[in-house]
Amino acid sequence: MKDEKLLTTKEAAEILRVSERSLMRYIKSGRLKASKIGWWRIRENDLNDFIDENLNKPQPNKKRKQNKK
Repeated sequence: MKDEKLLTTKEAAEILRVSERSLMRYIKSGRLKASKIGWWRIRENDLNDFIDENLNKPQPNKKRKQNKK
């Protein structure tokens, strides 16, 4: 646990390429572990775990509109 890097919400959002608002939704829903130390902080290992878990999840298929002829 020593020398473990803590990221700000801005840094974590940039890594995930999402808005800070989306990142806060992940935290509030419990999908991403974070601690409130003045401001929210995310351990780098927790962010990597979040990425690994979500990278392996199948994405839901979006329904496409079919062209009617």
